Amino acid sequence: MISRMKFALAVLLLASAKVALAQDISSAGLPARSITKGAWDFGLLGGGGTGLGYAKQVQFVYAGGRIGRILTKDHGTGLRRGNFEWAVEMLPLYTVLMPTGTVYAGSFKPAVWRWNFTSGKTVAPYASIAGGILFSTRNLPPGNTSWVNFTPEAALGANIFLQRRKALKIEAAYVHHSNAGLSTYNPGYNASLFFTVGFSWFKPKE
Repeated sequence: MISRMKFALAVLLLASAKVALAQDISSAGLPARSITKGAWDFGLLGGGGTGLGYAKQVQFVYAGGRIGRILTKDHGTGLRRGNFEWAVEMLPLYTVLMPTGTVYAGSFKPAVWRWNFTSGKTVAPYASIAGGILFSTRNLPPGNTSWVNFTPEAALGANIFLQRRKALKIEAAYVHHSNAGLSTYNPGYNASLFFTVGFSWFKPKE
């Protein structure tokens, strides 16, 4: 009799734990259920920007895609809770519009390091830094410079979830263009402000 009672109690506790776990998962926000360790982040993006300071007459238009992977589980509590993502971005369309003409280019960013904040119900803000390379059809800026430039940047943005695993993306970034001494003349575009919009699909680890 006692053994049967123990067995019944164990079954009851197990069932209660499953119900509690299901309730906890269902109450979690869309970011916490989408941006999880091991998940892939696929995205399309596009945007534009403007140079600042002496480069304020220079404009940028770009479009491409990204592939990211969530490398860690969530850390922290409250609004600070989040995880780390490493992504790669490819921008085959990268147009630089200047008073002297238009230059076409393409950009590759092998290191986009992002901290995703996942405590929200539908919005997941993030902060990121990135390093990339820009290859252009002519020297940028014009003159005795280089057709290769490096593009370090810092950005703030957010994924706005429409449903689980699908989100709109908005981002503002501070971008620096420099040939890092590849030529004798390196004026660069020291400061540019970029605005990006896009769409992201998150695929969890199987």
